[in-house]
Amino acid sequence: MSKIPQVKEFAGLPVLTAAGMKRLDELAVSEYSIPAEKLMENAGAAVAAASLEFAAAELGRKPAELKAAVCCGRGNNGGDGLVAARHLRLAGASVKAFILPPKDAGYGELVVKNLEAARSAGVTVALTRKEELDALAADLAASDLLLDALLGVSAVGKPTGPVHRVIQLMNKSGRPIIAVDIPSGLSPDTGHHSGVFITARLTLTLGLAKTGLMAAHAQKNTGAIKVLPIGYPQELIDLARR
Repeated sequence: MSKIPQVKEFAGLPVLTAAGMKRLDELAVSEYSIPAEKLMENAGAAVAAASLEFAAAELGRKPAELKAAVCCGRGNNGGDGLVAARHLRLAGASVKAFILPPKDAGYGELVVKNLEAARSAGVTVALTRKEELDALAADLAASDLLLDALLGVSAVGKPTGPVHRVIQLMNKSGRPIIAVDIPSGLSPDTGHHSGVFITARLTLTLGLAKTGLMAAHAQKNTGAIKVLPIGYPQELIDLARR
């Protein structure tokens, strides 16, 4: 069994496992009356701002000169990506969002809402169906910057199906990748992977860093790591230290 890195603090903030982060989000909603929708909005807006900073510093691109592709999963990590896509578009960037097709039950409420909001803001949205992956490869290669919002802390096991192929296409594009929360395919707890994973230039981890990002063997896949505040009150952050 892989060990969880025993790193307790990063960037002056506590480091948590996936279970710890889920508990923190639950407390934010139930005990501090912060709507999950607000946390997602804060997360996506912060990702967009940090991505624009990266584009300016590393690519020499102003927002109006930037072409970004945001690859989104079906869950809340994908929702964060859709919010980021909207804010990038509102800043003046050209943005395409690619989202995995929904399962039989459809997307969750927050994903649906932010999918509609992204389209309303002028984001081009496409489904990453199996038969359209060749076109996705061309779109990724034509972009300046890619955002990985495929899999978040709830994902377990080896990525399969379309998400497996999208990860491969993103890595093969040769374009810099920014991971939203964690690089897809890495364990949020241990930082290990099962052979299918994103190699990021920058990981924008949301709220607090995850233990898997602290593993030495994960560093070559995370790139630089930056913690983005998403609205947790200080009292809740202090509680996470205990």
